[in-house]
Amino acid sequence: MNTAIETSAAADPKQMTSFAEFYPFYLSEHSDLTCRRLHFVGSSLVLASLLLFFVTGLVIFLFTAPLWGYGFAWIGHFGFEKNKPASFKRPLYSFMGDWVMYKDILTGKVKI
Repeated sequence: MNTAIETSAAADPKQMTSFAEFYPFYLSEHSDLTCRRLHFVGSSLVLASLLLFFVTGLVIFLFTAPLWGYGFAWIGHFGFEKNKPASFKRPLYSFMGDWVMYKDILTGKVKI
């Protein structure tokens, strides 16, 4: 693990004043491969649910989207990472981190 991530993990996320400062902490909270994979699956299902809503107009897909996203993420955290989700500490930055990590997984910057 690199020093920037180790340092951020020890810091209090509630004291972080920018997303750039928060994201290394966010990544340190997702060091377990299974947790990252579950996040990726959950986020993919969120996108699929939103697409299905726009294609079909069925509101049920708007309700399933957060269930997929948070459900898979929380299983990853409580079952594999053994920590509390970052969304409990910094909800907006955590939401942003989910999608930046998703992009970073798709571009190969974060491994799954």
